[in-house]
Order: sequence, then C-alpha cells, then structure tokens
Amino acid sequence: MKKRVRRIVAIAALVIISLQGVKAQDIGFSQFYANPLYLNPAMAGSKIAPNFSLTYRCQWPALTSAYQTASLSYDQYIDKLHGSIGAIFLYDRQGDHGALNTFYGGFMYAFRFNLTREVFMNIALQASVFNVHLNWDLNYLHFPDQIDPSQGFVNQTSAQPPENNSKWNADFSAGVMVYGTGWYAGAAGSHLSRPDQGFYSVDRIPIKVTVHGGGMINLAKEKRRTSTLGLGTPIISPNFIYQYQGTFHYFNYGVYLDWEPFLVGVWYRNGVENSDAFIFLAGIQWDHYKVGYSYDVTVSKLANNTHGAHEVTLGVLLPVPQQKQKVRAIRCPSF
Repeated sequence: MKKRVRRIVAIAALVIISLQGVKAQDIGFSQFYANPLYLNPAMAGSKIAPNFSLTYRCQWPALTSAYQTASLSYDQYIDKLHGSIGAIFLYDRQGDHGALNTFYGGFMYAFRFNLTREVFMNIALQASVFNVHLNWDLNYLHFPDQIDPSQGFVNQTSAQPPENNSKWNADFSAGVMVYGTGWYAGAAGSHLSRPDQGFYSVDRIPIKVTVHGGGMINLAKEKRRTSTLGLGTPIISPNFIYQYQGTFHYFNYGVYLDWEPFLVGVWYRNGVENSDAFIFLAGIQWDHYKVGYSYDVTVSKLANNTHGAHEVTLGVLLPVPQQKQKVRAIRCPSF
C-alpha cells in the first residue's frame, strides 16, 4: 500500500509542477531528423521535394499519466521564393486523463543562398501560435493536502481552479543551417518572445537554444548508391545535438548506418548532472515512403519506473517539382 501511495504521490508531483508554473523543458523527440522542422526551422526544404512527416511519441508508458505527443509537418523548396516554406502542428497530452493539453502550430520560411560554390546557407524565421488547456477535474487531479499517510488520496483539497483554464499565445523562433557535400551544421533559437504560459502567475517559457551538426561518410570504394544485392552503398553518419533551456542542458551523441533501404542508429542522451537514456532506432525507406521506430532505454534514476519511451514516424517524400536551376538538398539522416 505504501509503495502504491509513493507512486501516486510522484505522479501528483509532476502534475502540480506543471500547474504551478515551474520552468520546464520543451517536448523532446528521439528521431531528430524525422522531425526536422521541430529541430530547426532552417531545415525547411532540406529534401527540396514536398515532404510530409507524422510522428507519435509515448513517453513513460508505465505511468498512468504517460506523456503522449503527436506532430504533423510539411515542407518543400519553392523556386520562385528562393527558399522553402514549412508548417508544423503538434498536440501534447500530459497527466491522468489529459489534465494538461497543448496544441501548437508553426509556419516558417527559410531563405537559401550560396556562401561559396560548394557551401550553402539557410536562414529561417518561424511564427507560431499555441494553446495550453487545463482540464480541471478533481476526479483525476491530485494534490498534497489530499494525502492520508495510510489510506492515500482520501481528503478534500483546498486547491482552486484558475480564473482561465485555457491560454493562447504567439511565439517566434529562428534558425540557420550551413551545409556542403556530405556535412551540415545548424543552430536555432525557440521561444524568442518568451510567451507566458502560467495559469496562476506569470510563467514565461525560457528560450531554447539548439546546436547540431553531422556528416555522411560513404564506406564504399565506388560512390554509387546501388549494389548487386539491391542495397545502397553503406553510409555512416556521426551526429551531435546540444540543447539548452532554462536549467536543462542535454548533449546528444549518435551514429547512423544507412544501407538503403535500411537505416539503424543509436544515440546517447546525457544531461549535465547525470545520464538520461540510450536511444535505439531502425527505419526503412522505399520509393517515396519511410517508416521508423525508436525506443529510449532510460538509464537515469527513473529507469525502473517509466519503461522508457516509444516513438513511431511515417514519412512521404513526393517527386521533386521541375526547377529552373538545380538546388542541392541537405544530405542528412532521415530519422
């Protein structure tokens, strides 16, 4: 009984933290390049062709209040605009029976130009709107003053609902990408306007800074993408991603093996004070379609209580439209 009470208290603490406006971090996806617009708006049009991507993530499924997130994005390069457009929509559900829900929609433009004959740059601006909604239902919300040490949540709470349980905000982000033949690097800043998401007091979202980079190394002597077995030439892609937001710092190190149509990869996510998770992923690409799955193996103190995180992505890459001039895509992983 005591173990069950402690577990419920831990879940309640997560909800209370969300409601009282303690500085939190953004949603983190594990298939970083399957959701490129979320990583960096300057990656809009990175494949040149019209690109659709759908992602579903379930984090900490062992808890009844598992975090569930879905995102849908679209982007493509447009010759007449000398750059790319993109749109991303995201829905996040937190807490028991969706106590806290977030909807987010962002639209971006990335201007493309040459730095040299072989080096290119994308500079992007993004404007977004988002809504945070609190589902105030005392059948599912729990508070510390309800806890009886021996019986659990049996007392009445003195907590009162906020005056407004739904908040809309505007938000702005920016990003830059520099890339050449087989390499890429970028940086992005999110929540530049620091919108207020608090229900009881002012709670401004901290700016999130992302720095990332990597490369594509062809392991074959012949630089062709097909073989007698019908497989592409094997390509190794080392990558890093650093993210900072408020008091949260995360270093992500990963490597992919792309042997078309198959791709496998492993990442290590490390916080400033402790290790967080290993990420294992696998994907397949054929014609214009791709499917990927990843699993986060939690290695922090939460390892025995969360069951990690599952993430699934579906993607569709349509044929490249006719262009007046040839435009180079960013050669980077698909997941």
